[in-house]
Amino acid sequence: MTTPGAGMPYAGGEKESLHASLDHHRDIVLWKLEGLDDEQLRRPMTPSGTNLLGLVKHLGSVEYGWFCSTFGHDVEPLWFDPNTEEDMTVGPGEPTARIVDFYGRARAAADRVITELPLDAPGKPPWRGHGVSLRWVLIHLIEETARHAGHMDILRELVDGATGNRRLS
Repeated sequence: MTTPGAGMPYAGGEKESLHASLDHHRDIVLWKLEGLDDEQLRRPMTPSGTNLLGLVKHLGSVEYGWFCSTFGHDVEPLWFDPNTEEDMTVGPGEPTARIVDFYGRARAAADRVITELPLDAPGKPPWRGHGVSLRWVLIHLIEETARHAGHMDILRELVDGATGNRRLS
């Protein structure tokens, strides 16, 4: 993981800038986990049971779905049903490392799709009745990841008081 915000291209091309923005929010997601123990990562912090680790599992699921499934790339076999709330919950038999590693593999698989395809490449999500472009998916995943990184900001503050979107050192 890099320091969130490092490497943002201030004058990059469209694809490079979109990818860097997604990476920035992805790094924030992982940074929000740093220094917490297993109980803190799994602690339900909302009435619906939302926790930090569940959000990471969900984001791995959506990276595979939107980038890989949509553009016909392989998705690793999932041990949960991403079409239900199972991708937002973490059971006692799911080690923290499994979830974090899953997110890393999903991110790497999505990066391969982003690197290989042009922004106007057409794709069709299996769960939708219409096609999308890689550009649309990149924008959508920036929104999705930033939204959940914001949720993680709040959850992390509730867990141990830590705030912000980057190291201040």
